[in-house]
Amino acid sequence: MIFFPSRKNFYLFVLLISLITILSALYVEFVLQYKPCKLCIYQRVPYICAIIFSFLGFNYFKNDNILIILIIIFILSAILSGYHFGIENSFFDELSSCSNNSLEPSNKKELLESLNKNMPVSCKDATFKILGVSLAAINTILSVLIVIISVRKLGYEKN
Repeated sequence: MIFFPSRKNFYLFVLLISLITILSALYVEFVLQYKPCKLCIYQRVPYICAIIFSFLGFNYFKNDNILIILIIIFILSAILSGYHFGIENSFFDELSSCSNNSLEPSNKKELLESLNKNMPVSCKDATFKILGVSLAAINTILSVLIVIISVRKLGYEKN
């Protein structure tokens, strides 16, 4: 494979991509002050797992099971972020835990109290975009690309 001559370099690549992804999400949340929805938080879990397994893979690079685990992690990441992207574009219904439909105050006092509360962000609203593309869409594309590269890497080494 041209881009990744060794499996060790591949694990290093996945480790760096996962670290950059997590750090970027934290930067957007805490520095830029964009509040994430629940699905945005859930989408971080596969990247945290990928950091752990790519670190293990870097040290035990001859073990195929670690690469297979990474493939499964990024398939799950693609499904989760694809679902989130589908919610943003009204392909799927929003989860009840993601919606902020509880904001139906009957008077001004309730409205002020609800605004002061820490209201959940709706999963439909892509509050932060890069070049007009939501982070869920970028995550879906990135996860699918890592799965394709991982499967090619595994197949390339088997032949």
